[in-house]
Amino acid sequence: MLLNGVEFLLLACGSGAVGETKNVVQKDAEFDVTYNDTVTSENQTIYAFNHTVSRNKTEGVRVRVDVSPQNLESTILFVVRQKQAVLSFQVPLILRGLYQRKYPYNHVGRTLCQPPTRAASETQYFFVDVSTLSAQGTNYQLRVSRVESFTLQTDKKFTFTASPSQPQYFKYVFPDGVDTVIVKVNSDMNFPCSVMSIQDIQCPVYDLDNNVAFLGMYQTMTKKGAITVQRKDFPRNSFYVVVVVKTEDEACGGPLHFYPLRPDELIDAGNRTKVLDVVVSPAINSEVYVMGMLFCLGIFLSFYLLTLLVACKTPASPYEYGSFGEFGTVCLSSLPPTERSLDSVGRSRHESLSSVEEDDYDTLEDINSDKNIVRTKKFLCVSDLARKDKRVLSKKYQIYFWNIATIAVFYALPVIQLVITYQTVVNVTGNQDICYYNFLCAHPLGALSAFNNILSNLGYVMLGLLFLLIVLKRDIVHNRALVRNDLNALECGIPKHFGLFYAMGTALMMEGLLSACYHVCPNYTNFQFDTSFMYMIAGLCMLKLYQKRHPDINASAYTAYACLAAVIFFSVLGVVFGKGNMAFWIVFSVIHILATLLLSTQLYYMGRWRLNAGILRRMLHIIYTDCIRQCSGPMYIDRMVLLVMGNIVNWSLAAYGLIERPNDFASYLLAIAICNLLLYFAFYIIMKLRSGERIKCLPLVCILFTAVVWGFALYFFFQGLSTWQKTPAESREHNRDCILLFFFDDHDIWHFLSSIAMFGSFLVLLTMDDDLDTVQRDKIYVF
Repeated sequence: MLLNGVEFLLLACGSGAVGETKNVVQKDAEFDVTYNDTVTSENQTIYAFNHTVSRNKTEGVRVRVDVSPQNLESTILFVVRQKQAVLSFQVPLILRGLYQRKYPYNHVGRTLCQPPTRAASETQYFFVDVSTLSAQGTNYQLRVSRVESFTLQTDKKFTFTASPSQPQYFKYVFPDGVDTVIVKVNSDMNFPCSVMSIQDIQCPVYDLDNNVAFLGMYQTMTKKGAITVQRKDFPRNSFYVVVVVKTEDEACGGPLHFYPLRPDELIDAGNRTKVLDVVVSPAINSEVYVMGMLFCLGIFLSFYLLTLLVACKTPASPYEYGSFGEFGTVCLSSLPPTERSLDSVGRSRHESLSSVEEDDYDTLEDINSDKNIVRTKKFLCVSDLARKDKRVLSKKYQIYFWNIATIAVFYALPVIQLVITYQTVVNVTGNQDICYYNFLCAHPLGALSAFNNILSNLGYVMLGLLFLLIVLKRDIVHNRALVRNDLNALECGIPKHFGLFYAMGTALMMEGLLSACYHVCPNYTNFQFDTSFMYMIAGLCMLKLYQKRHPDINASAYTAYACLAAVIFFSVLGVVFGKGNMAFWIVFSVIHILATLLLSTQLYYMGRWRLNAGILRRMLHIIYTDCIRQCSGPMYIDRMVLLVMGNIVNWSLAAYGLIERPNDFASYLLAIAICNLLLYFAFYIIMKLRSGERIKCLPLVCILFTAVVWGFALYFFFQGLSTWQKTPAESREHNRDCILLFFFDDHDIWHFLSSIAMFGSFLVLLTMDDDLDTVQRDKIYVF
């Protein structure tokens, strides 16, 4: 605290509040001597100290004052006058907490700020003035000593103690050749809560709980704290490391036991002394940055090279799909050649798509064949659900790509603007509690605080682009086959619609961009940036699996994206209101179960049902005829098995959410999507093999490779290097050092592996039915 000129003159002249003249006594004092004296309103004591300071050596000076607990009603003012600074504090020192709680401290220790000197060596004087307005004599003890280890040495750990009334700070000077260091403060004690701060070399030093946030960078801590410091931010090539113990623990997730009974009541804080150690180590140099970037680029460019090699070594055939095709035989139609014409089967591909619309009757055959008869057969083939005009469906599924591209632009632009604002706020205020980094492995670059966490998302973008190129190659080959009326393309295999694949590749690229945006400043308010397109990817993969054998009845892009928007809406509500809110969890669980039942009905009846006023009557009729009048099993056993398993899984997840109410609602919602996707994918593979179909070598390799990579990816994901479900100080307890090239941490490796695993999963969806490219569609079963 600084005194202005008027206050200083009044104090020096001994002018009291009532105009009384004080008896001023000045004493020559020495270091490391304890002075036991008494002060009243009628006398004032000045202790005069001198010491030699040099330009090349900084020596800390610390003032300690003790007052008996019986004298807490009498306040003593201590003013330390230096050449270029003034420090004042009262004893007992009153520090405030939440709700204006007052905590008195009768043991105070403060380190004096040391102004820089230009002379090689000079003697400096400072004075400690002791005064009070209390008429009753108050005893105190004063001791001034040198801080021998005031300047921290590189890579040397120093242990010290601190408390709310006895903060500590030390000086560090950048050695030659070191431009960035990481300051680590550790303790074996969770509480009391403390704050570490990095401040420039200037007076005053803000080293109390109520002012430590005024200058520099700071963060709360329990057991761990770490701040990366760059030379360019400190023109004197040095800085102070300040450690302050807070008066209360709520900021670090500690308990807050009671409210003050009376506003002016003094509360005993108890023993809040904390033992800590500090070490300053050089951070990585520019060579490590370059190595990390080259490694990241090399890993993902190798997939481009591998794809190119596979494409070159795969033999060409009359009808193949880019780098993932094999020789095939010509598909023979189930109809005799005399009963069909290639011209009638393959209409001109050059007709305008805008002239074709999807209608309830898709072809002339549908006029004479009711959909209720076709789609409710006990055994369905792909030909039964691939009756619509290919141009209509092509247009329908291309909308998936254009819609997600539009969504991506409108979503990404404000996200980028927001995270830039977040980073600016962090840099301007110095508040390191805003963002939940892994501070032990957060490498800054320019204005970015954790460049490595952003760089590691490059894989999503590069592999998403590679997948789009692979799909584009297949699409071009397929279109050429259609133009030349190739029978394999026209009448065999799973109908080829690439719109959803384009949407999946775009979603993967956007996941990388938005995950990078999230990691600019990760916290609970922007976690949805990291998960929104994960929901998109999971939903699009399930839609693609369903579309493979149900091309005519798959959901439209508008319906699908509306449902995904509802999921993201609930994700935001869950993050904001879901923590411990039983009413929210009840509503969400009911909606979850109802949605599961409605979707199950839609899938079981292939969309041939109506939700209207007669639904209850029809349900009762089915129960009566199938369960009471005669006990008959389900007509579609395979579908029933899938839907029963799906309902068990979803009802279990709903019950878990209702009972446990997890804090991380966004991850819980993502787990629901992933569980349903895995269940449907496993069912698809089992039914494919059960139907006598086979999986070719390439998709089989992709399945095995992807499963292994997912296993390793999930291992690194669950390492949990930070968590915004806790306070920033508690989150830092999970921080760990870099494990790869001294640049990447566990979460970066999760980014690498999960991007590769997603790319592999997409390839599985793209190639898993290549064995059917020469099989007639009326011989491919629907499941």
